[in-house]
Amino acid sequence: MGDARRPLLIALSCVLLLASCVPQGGPVSDVGVDPSGSDADQLRTTKRMSIAIVGNVTTLVDRFNAGGVGVPGGGELELLVSPGLGITNDKGALQPVLAEAVPTIENGLWIVLPDGRMETTWKLRPGTIWHDGTPVTAGDAVFSATVEQDRDIPMRRNAAYSFVESVDAPDPGTLTVGWKRTYIQADQLFKTPLLPRHLVERPYLDTGADFVQSPYFSDAFVGNGPYRVKEFAVGSHVLLQRNNEYVLGQPKIDEIEVRFIPDPNTLLANVLAGEVDLTLGRGLSLEQAIQTRDQWRDGKIDVAFTSWIVIYPQFLNPTPSIVTELQFRRALMHAIDRQQMADSLQGELVSVAHTFLHPNEPEYRDVESGIVRYDYDPRMATQLIEELGYVRGTDGAFRDAGGQRLSVELRTSPEQDIQQKSVLSVADQWQRAGIGVEPVVMAAQRTREREYVQTFPSFMLYRQPNDPNLLLVRLTSDQTPLPENDFVGRNHPRYRNPEFDTLIDRYFTTIARPDRTQVLGQIVQHTTDRLTLMGLFYDTEPILIGNRLGNVTAAKASASTPVWNVLDWDVQ
Repeated sequence: MGDARRPLLIALSCVLLLASCVPQGGPVSDVGVDPSGSDADQLRTTKRMSIAIVGNVTTLVDRFNAGGVGVPGGGELELLVSPGLGITNDKGALQPVLAEAVPTIENGLWIVLPDGRMETTWKLRPGTIWHDGTPVTAGDAVFSATVEQDRDIPMRRNAAYSFVESVDAPDPGTLTVGWKRTYIQADQLFKTPLLPRHLVERPYLDTGADFVQSPYFSDAFVGNGPYRVKEFAVGSHVLLQRNNEYVLGQPKIDEIEVRFIPDPNTLLANVLAGEVDLTLGRGLSLEQAIQTRDQWRDGKIDVAFTSWIVIYPQFLNPTPSIVTELQFRRALMHAIDRQQMADSLQGELVSVAHTFLHPNEPEYRDVESGIVRYDYDPRMATQLIEELGYVRGTDGAFRDAGGQRLSVELRTSPEQDIQQKSVLSVADQWQRAGIGVEPVVMAAQRTREREYVQTFPSFMLYRQPNDPNLLLVRLTSDQTPLPENDFVGRNHPRYRNPEFDTLIDRYFTTIARPDRTQVLGQIVQHTTDRLTLMGLFYDTEPILIGNRLGNVTAAKASASTPVWNVLDWDVQ
């Protein structure tokens, strides 16, 4: 009997010996076998995490999602599998990814020609390959630029291409871009992920705009990033696996599941159930995130500052005409307790927006001295209005010499809940200061009537981007909505000033960063001194982060993203 049992005992001993060699600890107990990994990877515990986004990704090339609009979290997902030549870090600085360096004047890769045209050069990192093993070349970038400029394809386009004169590949590792004029964001042209020419050029030539239906863009996706697609179920999830051949090194996390959950409440229920470690993209309100945080012992909330809440005065034929009086606008600003609004509406997570530029941005410290501030001071507000000839009656309301009550309209659009709450709060504070206010939330159908939207009588409150590169281009005189252009334009205040136009033009054509920052300071001083933009507070884009995750934060600069440092992400 003893001889018969010996083989079984030996086998059992071998199993126990092997089990003792497997590293213990970590969030996942099973052993991962990565087919693309080395022998040393076979015995270590697999590290997994789960991400959820509010939306449904149909293609991993986000600029093709939703008819070219993109979806919340789609851009972050794309960067996990296929980053571009550069990415903006949490300090707001552009750093190279698939390229050896970001073009700058100092390194000679950004040249401004005597006639005002420019040339930028990118050198690809040697050894950069697509997930199928094919080298990434400058030809992929040239092909990607061709697709980007094809107006027949519904997609979200980079506005920089309107300034591009040529895109060439002198050799497989070198990309040169010719520019028609100076443009300060030339170094960001290829932040957008590239397309693999060897896989999608033929479908593009054969089918034109229909090439976006190619399997490449979904379950047959081939990228070049830190993660490769293992499984893609449209309407459900995508499973990503660590790419050990990534040019910048191996990620610490082996597998990432990204779930598509269009309903925010369902997503939050998954978070509380321990099924989701991280949320990405827009779609969750700050209120929802805070409520979840208060119930979620296994995680925390972090916020990105991607926009601000701002009041636009009407500068063209306003009602009442006193809106154009600078002293009146200053009085209105002193009448608003903006810090109290920020605390109550943003969970004490944001500060007052004394200007559009957020304090996290690298240029803020250099322009801060030029900011004209308007602290909460009801007495000052009263004094300024009285100096304009208005008298406050026994009912607390200001009236002019003819007995007409001082009254304004404060309008907003219905898309954002934070806008509606802000309008009601500002209206209440102005009314307590003696100013009659009619708060108006536009009906959804009226938001499509350009004349109605752009000819608001007094003030319009919006949630707007606070990245100067996105905001300032909207504020030039040629962007003013007028009858002669059918009210098309994004200069909502309709403020037109040649001096201001010159400043904006200088900002967008000054390549040297110190000189450009100096111009930005003049713009900040102009807008705050003249109150062409009446900032309230910064808005937030919250994400939920599980406690077991390491080195994951919300984007801290306007052009950044939480996935910029994905190689440092870890699970505990």
